[in-house]
Amino acid sequence: MPYGPTPETSAAPAPAAAPRIPPPPRATRGARGARNLSTLRHASPALLAYAAVRLLGAGVFALWARNERRDVWHLLAESWDCDWYLKIADQGYADTLGTQIDANNLAFFPLHPLLIRAGSVLVPEPRGAVGLAIAVTCSFLAAWGIFAVGDHLYGRKAGVLLAALWGSLPVALVQWMGYTESLFTALTAWSLYAVLTGRWIWAGTLAALAGLTRPTGVALAAAVSLTALLALWRRGRGRRVAVRVLAGAVLAPLGWLSYVVWVGFRLGRWDGYFAVQKLWRNDWDGGVGTLRTVLDLLSVERPQLFLMMVTATLLGSVALFVLSAADRQPLPLLLFTGLLLLIVLGSKGVYFPRSRFLLPAFPLLLPLATALARARTHVTVTVLLTAALTSAAFGGHMLLAWNGPP
Repeated sequence: MPYGPTPETSAAPAPAAAPRIPPPPRATRGARGARNLSTLRHASPALLAYAAVRLLGAGVFALWARNERRDVWHLLAESWDCDWYLKIADQGYADTLGTQIDANNLAFFPLHPLLIRAGSVLVPEPRGAVGLAIAVTCSFLAAWGIFAVGDHLYGRKAGVLLAALWGSLPVALVQWMGYTESLFTALTAWSLYAVLTGRWIWAGTLAALAGLTRPTGVALAAAVSLTALLALWRRGRGRRVAVRVLAGAVLAPLGWLSYVVWVGFRLGRWDGYFAVQKLWRNDWDGGVGTLRTVLDLLSVERPQLFLMMVTATLLGSVALFVLSAADRQPLPLLLFTGLLLLIVLGSKGVYFPRSRFLLPAFPLLLPLATALARARTHVTVTVLLTAALTSAAFGGHMLLAWNGPP
């Protein structure tokens, strides 16, 4: 059952005596191409707005890095986690657990390095080019999917603003680095859109691919599967529709589960993946560690700017989730963002990447997007410009002043 208004639910019922109209002929390739072009044209304001805010951020970062004589290419394509994925693409995964902290590459999920390896056949040099190209391309696919969700629920203007806000987040520069956030967000956005429009097999397939991209793919898988099962339980359905809904529910967790099982077989122990996560200190403690870190930061006289930004992002995300629930967002969106927040806040792992981990939680921005869609034009422009400039400043600070990974 699609979420939100659809032609089937909004149109008046046909008279009982109306003659049966035969189904339209299957669309030709030309008709499908025209429809796809029309869909892209409809989304073009969102893509242009997203490109504008990200080009501003990238330009500020490039000028800042040049002024400090730093290598822009290395920072965007080969630094920190980018290097982990490049090495996995080149050399494969470890086959032993080991005991060294933060050293086992089995903590990194396989879809991004697999795409890098496939793309390297076409673009063998320079190192990191494929990973960066994947990230930038997927960032636009993500912005398109984010627009589609906003447009479906609240209209075109809200969709455009939602995509622009996503591109203006404090750590949005990561979207144009050789990281997995853009790929994961693209799969998440289109999977959630598929749920909202009743395309269950697409929803499950994309959720499965997201589960092969990041550990937090389990949040999307759970959101899709639980929504599908609840839809089956609540409403009677025809057999064909029920099979498709059930297929989506089954497909969604297969990506995440398959990688976790594969790591277990590779290491010769059923809890192999979770043992790897322990070496990366990513145990789940229900948020005790996060709360302790926040309180420690607030008690420091001069805390580091980047960590304060992360703290503000976490607190703001919780507030936006409350607003999203009050606005009665569709269940799949609330399930995904709620579970993602639970995972990110409940981990006692390293604190500084938490803002980046929440980049895929774009539905949290819907209350802001809808409010801006109703605001006066000068208010909307002022807020977006301020957000874009702040994002550009924090992007440069993140890679050039903060002494650690984003």
